[in-house]
Amino acid sequence: MAISICYERGWSLFKQERFQQPSLRHILQSLHLIFASDKSLSHLSLILKTTQKRKETDMAKTEKFEEDLNFLVSRLSQDMRKEEIDKLNKLRDRLAQLHKTNIVKINHSVMELVCAKHLIFKGYEATVEQPLDGGLTCDLYATKGDGRLIVEIETGFVPPEHALDPTTYLLARIASKIVRYSHYADKFALGIPPYYILQIPQAFGTLPRHRKTEDLERIKSLCDQYYQNPPVSLEEVKNARLQAIYIIDVDAATIEEVTPDTYLTKISVTSRAVT
Repeated sequence: MAISICYERGWSLFKQERFQQPSLRHILQSLHLIFASDKSLSHLSLILKTTQKRKETDMAKTEKFEEDLNFLVSRLSQDMRKEEIDKLNKLRDRLAQLHKTNIVKINHSVMELVCAKHLIFKGYEATVEQPLDGGLTCDLYATKGDGRLIVEIETGFVPPEHALDPTTYLLARIASKIVRYSHYADKFALGIPPYYILQIPQAFGTLPRHRKTEDLERIKSLCDQYYQNPPVSLEEVKNARLQAIYIIDVDAATIEEVTPDTYLTKISVTSRAVT
């Protein structure tokens, strides 16, 4: 430590040209190279250790993610035929691959797989994390004949930056999902866990031709407040549709499919019962 302090002081004087003796200048230059090299090696060693630790952590997370998906698929496949299990395994493998690039999370992925089983049973060909136009990616994209179905999974997560406006944020998020995604499919649905109460703008509970202009403008303003890339149009808001809600119970590996009207009635009755 003392040598290091002396070196630092000496090198400072050297840079100010306070040492004129060639021998001292040579010694200080040599010491500078040694200390600079030691510092670089120490810094490099720290970087390597940090990188290795991060890599080990990522590997452990990947192993846990794949272990959880395998366990879930084994539960889901107990009453499925081989060709249906193959379809589910394909979706599991895609999610596992996407997790390696930090695109998907486990709580979201398990809901996608439970929902995918439901769709496979209903005769759909399903895929997960399907790219759409405009830079959008939907959680589940399923086809049956000429029919197209999109399901967006919502868990009710609120990022820290919206801790002071969680209800408004979630209302805007759901409104934006319905407006932006529904026109890419013949049927649009939201998938939620049983413990999450959806915030659905009331205007989406009516047919497009019955929606009032002031309601449409209010929804557009709400969407633009949180999602402006790109902004939604009044025409998109007017024609947006939510045809179904999937209540996904991961614990029981089951799904209840309800219409928005039924869902809103159900949560209204529940709210009155609690009150």
